[in-house]
Amino acid sequence: MTSPADMSASDNFTKAQEYAVQADVAYPVPFYDRTLWKAAVDHSYYAATQEAGSRDYNAYLAQLYTKTQWWINAYNAWTKLGELNDTEKQWASLSAAKLAWLALQRGDKTAAAAYVQQGQSWADSASLQAIKNRL
Repeated sequence: MTSPADMSASDNFTKAQEYAVQADVAYPVPFYDRTLWKAAVDHSYYAATQEAGSRDYNAYLAQLYTKTQWWINAYNAWTKLGELNDTEKQWASLSAAKLAWLALQRGDKTAAAAYVQQGQSWADSASLQAIKNRL
C-alpha cells in the first residue's frame, strides 16, 4: 500500500473519497478511529496540506472532520476556509454547536458563548439557541 506522503495531492483526494464511500457502507456511525474513516481523513489531510491553496481539498477535509465528529479540527478547518456556501455553513454550525455543548459541560461559559456566537454567524439552529439560553 502506498503511503499518502508518496502520493500526489489529486491522488490523495481521490483516495480519500474512495475510503469515505467505503466507510459509509462499512460503519453505522462515522468516527475517526474506524480504519476506513481514518484512511479517508488522512488522505484528505495530505491532499489539503500538499495543495494548501485548494479550497476543494480543504473544504472536503473540513467535511470529513465534521462527519467523523472530530469537532475542534472541523471548527478550525471551517474557520480557516473563510466564506462558506450554505451547505458548508450548516456543517460549520454543527461543529460550533458541539464544541459549545462540550464547553458548557465542563463549565466554560465564556468558550461556550464564543462557539455559539460563531455558530450562529454561520447558521442558527435550535441547538445553538438552546445552549445560548443556558449561558
